[in-house]
Amino acid sequence: MERLFQIAIDGPAAAGKSTVAKIAAKKLGFIYIDTGAMYRSLTYKALKTGTDLLSGEALKALLDETEISLCHREDGQRVLVDGEDVTEQIRYPDVSSQVSLVSSYKEVRREMVRRQRILAGKRNVVMDGRDIGTHVLPNAQVKIFLKASVNERASRRFREEEQKGRHPSLESLKRAIALRDQKDTERKVSPLVKADDAVELDTTSLTVDGVVERILSIVKERRSR
Repeated sequence: MERLFQIAIDGPAAAGKSTVAKIAAKKLGFIYIDTGAMYRSLTYKALKTGTDLLSGEALKALLDETEISLCHREDGQRVLVDGEDVTEQIRYPDVSSQVSLVSSYKEVRREMVRRQRILAGKRNVVMDGRDIGTHVLPNAQVKIFLKASVNERASRRFREEEQKGRHPSLESLKRAIALRDQKDTERKVSPLVKADDAVELDTTSLTVDGVVERILSIVKERRSR
């Protein structure tokens, strides 16, 4: 039986992971798995239910009774929490500001990783997140680490928000992204770090298509071995 092919894409917030991962998965005919959406989903439900965000045990108990589904449709991936479509809600600022905290607890990460590995064991996948190549899929055939300057990532997030009818301050986005970087790299459990065998791509001056083409080129080379 041919081994499933796994592509792990890691990197900081707004480095373009989800965008290029979705496109690459579609071109390859792979399933795309957005692990960040899973943590955002739990954060969304915790805020909605008033769960104590300072208690890893309380968040793990909430996760145990929560169904998170990633549904692949023609218009893209939809995220469902207990059957409710929360694709848009999990991207709101209140969720974004707390997701690093929620994802820092070992109890939460252990269960999320278990679920993510189950998903990755069913089909060829492109999975993106913060610790995919180092922890979730350490044996992935292709590991990519995307990075970009804080200014560039804030500008991207600013454009995304404006397209959705929201008008945040560019400076506030820069501060938020820099703080998110600090939290993600300094957390004790599965911090954001480039895997030793990952290919690093700086997307600051690259187009989305340019990044995708580089990833597909790497995949083609690895699959031909």
